[in-house]
Amino acid sequence: MKTIFKSISCWILALTGTAIMAQESSTSNAALGRITITAYIPPQADALPAGAENMFTNKLNQILTTNGISGSGINSRFIIVPSIVVTSKDILATAPPMTAITMDVNLYVGDGFDGKRYAANTVSVKGVGTNETKAYLDALKNIKANDPGIQNFLSGAKTKIIEYYNSRCGQIINEANTLASSQMKYDEAIYKLTSVPEECSECYTKAMAAAGSMYKKKIERDCKLRMAEANNLWNANQNWETANQVGEILSSIDPEASCYKEALALSDKVGKRVMELDKREWNYKMELDVNLKRDTIKALRDIGVSYGNGQPKTVVYKSIW
Repeated sequence: MKTIFKSISCWILALTGTAIMAQESSTSNAALGRITITAYIPPQADALPAGAENMFTNKLNQILTTNGISGSGINSRFIIVPSIVVTSKDILATAPPMTAITMDVNLYVGDGFDGKRYAANTVSVKGVGTNETKAYLDALKNIKANDPGIQNFLSGAKTKIIEYYNSRCGQIINEANTLASSQMKYDEAIYKLTSVPEECSECYTKAMAAAGSMYKKKIERDCKLRMAEANNLWNANQNWETANQVGEILSSIDPEASCYKEALALSDKVGKRVMELDKREWNYKMELDVNLKRDTIKALRDIGVSYGNGQPKTVVYKSIW
């Protein structure tokens, strides 16, 4: 039996993040700054057995991470998409009867937002199992992440992705600047900039410089807002419970912010008042005093991770096959 998966141009497909299990999320510190590709399995002409589809998704993510790519990015515009052509499916006259499947697995990588295909590769595999699902699993297991054809295929895709960022670097930075300056969306802007892969060395350098400038503005704004909140709380009610609430706010202020000295002064003030009221030392004072300066790159990526993890895990993709 031969099943042909027919591509439908410009078919809009919805991807739910819960359907894709990543070995490494693109919103982890380790992944930000790397090329990110989301594994997406669209509906096939003959639906894959549920167990086979889950295993195949994991296999695609394994292929990506083995080849130095971050898999399953939230809202990643770049996707790897398979289409399976089952060239034969037979029931073998064995005891017990076995199902044998031969299939061509066509892999595509491209821009899921623009619908542009960057690279394609076909892998032929066979599988045998006591039922159809196990036969699929056996066949898909035979796709090797270190296969030279797959490595060359992904290498070509990576080159196209790098070209995308290099050609649109100015646009990406301008979009981030707009988010930060006119909308005060510093976290989203920083996420956009920290998502530029390090492989795009020139654009990456420019993006991180822009992100550093936004980070300074963000911590200044956050410091003023948090100081106002802390002062309002303390002025309204001076007791142990309020002191702890104030301490949580103050300890979240970045030491690089210009109003950090005001935070230290308020911490001292709260500490002295707590001692007068309860005759005990207030722990938050020490926690604030020993707050160390953070590495800027790590701080930027922490913001990117936090923003990315908070986004809706649904994104719409166009067909690239």
